[in-house]
This record gives sequence, structure tokens and C-alpha cells, in this order.
Amino acid sequence: MTDAGGASDAVPGNLPGAAVERLVEVVGLLRRHCPWTAALDHAALLEYLVEETYELYEAVDDVARTPTPAPELVDELRGELGDVLFQVVLHAQLRAEAGSFGFAEVAGGLTDKLVRRNPHVFAADGSLRSATPAAGGAPWPTSVEGILATWQAVKARERPGRTSPFDGIPHHLPALAFAAKTLGRAGEGGAGEGSIGEGGAGKDRQEPATRSEADLGRELLALVRRAHDAGLDPERALRRAVLDYQRDALDGA
Repeated sequence: MTDAGGASDAVPGNLPGAAVERLVEVVGLLRRHCPWTAALDHAALLEYLVEETYELYEAVDDVARTPTPAPELVDELRGELGDVLFQVVLHAQLRAEAGSFGFAEVAGGLTDKLVRRNPHVFAADGSLRSATPAAGGAPWPTSVEGILATWQAVKARERPGRTSPFDGIPHHLPALAFAAKTLGRAGEGGAGEGSIGEGGAGKDRQEPATRSEADLGRELLALVRRAHDAGLDPERALRRAVLDYQRDALDGA
């Protein structure tokens, strides 16, 4: 059975409960009986988390850009998902040993957040909503725009201390991702380029012609080549430009 969004109710594979419980058990045993794993801490794991995340990104992209991915690509994706999951479980295990929380609290917190931020699917108690609102009840959003607006509104209530649209964007993102996230948040936060005054970050904005992703990739590569030929660091240059943009956007908002 497939819903309007194309997702199937039938999920292939075994139920994850026993497999996840065994995974958590194995990670705990490794922490107690493997000297290398026992020596790890959060800081030591960071390099592995970054490496595994990029390997997963590559595996996802290999499958996504292939109309009919070969079985070995799908198997590679499964393996890379597992490697990232291992990082998550291991970090949770470290916190469990410190007495703060474990994997169950991580999974439970995520589940609660997904229920809260998707009121068009779930009632407040986590049950699946009926097809129509209860008598006298407010209708929930059905458009993609309305769903995203609700998600952001709930997120804002969860984190009232965040007053800037750029709060929460990790500064350690690669510069291109940092730039894309910043521009997206600027639009969502009302401080986008189109709404900033002449003295703000949008003063030099020019509307680009619509281009394909392939054309954009070639243009970016040419820009990096120019930077390389000039002896400039394109990563640092873009990162600093994005930070300047954030500052100017907030000053001109």
C-alpha cells in the first residue's frame, strides 16, 4: 500500500527490535572487553564520525543518482548506514556509562520530537490521526508549505533561546553547505536577501538565470580553479563571506 507521498506501508526486512537490542548489547560488551574500544571517548570518536558520515553521503548519492542501482551499491549503502549507527550507539553508550542517558533515551527523544513536529500525522498522545479533524478541532496542515511552517513553529517553541535565524547552524559544516543553510534560514527567518535593506547583506544580490545542477557544478569547479590559480583558499573565503553575510543580515534586519 502506498500513500499520496509515494511511501509504502509495507517495509521489507525483519522487525528491528531484537537486532537493535543485540547491537546495543554488543557495543556494551566491546566497551568492557576490548581495550581499543574501551579507550575511546567522545573526542576520539569525532574523526570517525566525520569519516563515516562522508562515506554514507557517498553511498546514498551513488544509489540516488542511479535509476536502477546495482545490488553492490545497495549493499554498500546498508553497510555505511550501519557504520554511522555504530557511532550513534557508541556515543550513547559513553553517556550511559557516565550515568546521563542511553540509546533508549536517544531513540525515545527522537520519537517524541517527530510526533510533536508532525501534528498533521499524529495526535498529541502519539496515536495516528483520523482522516478528518474532530468536531470543532482546528484543521492540521496538508500542504508541504504548511507542514514545514508547522515544523518550524514547533521547533521555535522548543528552543525559545534561539532568537537569530542562524542559531543552530553548525559552523563546522563545509563552506558550501554552510552557505546553503544560511541562505535557507535567512529566507525562513524573514531576514532573507530579498527583505534586507540596501545596507544589508542583500544589497548586491542579482537574480541568476535558472541552470541545471550539472551547469552549476561546472561553474563552481571553474570558480575553485580561479581561486587555486590565484593562491587563495576557496573554503576559507566562502566561510568568511557567509559569516559576514550573517552579520550584515542581522544588522540590516
